Amino acid sequence: MNLQFIHDTKGNTTGVFIPIEEWQGLKSKYSDLQNEEILSETDLHSWQKEIIDVRLKDYDADPNGVIAFETTLSDIRKSL
Repeated sequence: MNLQFIHDTKGNTTGVFIPIEEWQGLKSKYSDLQNEEILSETDLHSWQKEIIDVRLKDYDADPNGVIAFETTLSDIRKSL
């Protein structure tokens, strides 16, 4: 297995990079990895949930104070 270790500026190992071909092989060998990957793709972090809760609360307080997504995209494209 061709693993690459990721280090921080102090030389501490902080992660591991697994080439995608090897990851696919591990997932087919260990079905729990496939399930874990699906869960990790759909789970939100607590800080993300907090942001969503704040934004929903703001929207509930003033539903007219928002701009349509399409309008926002259009404005961004015009500015580029």
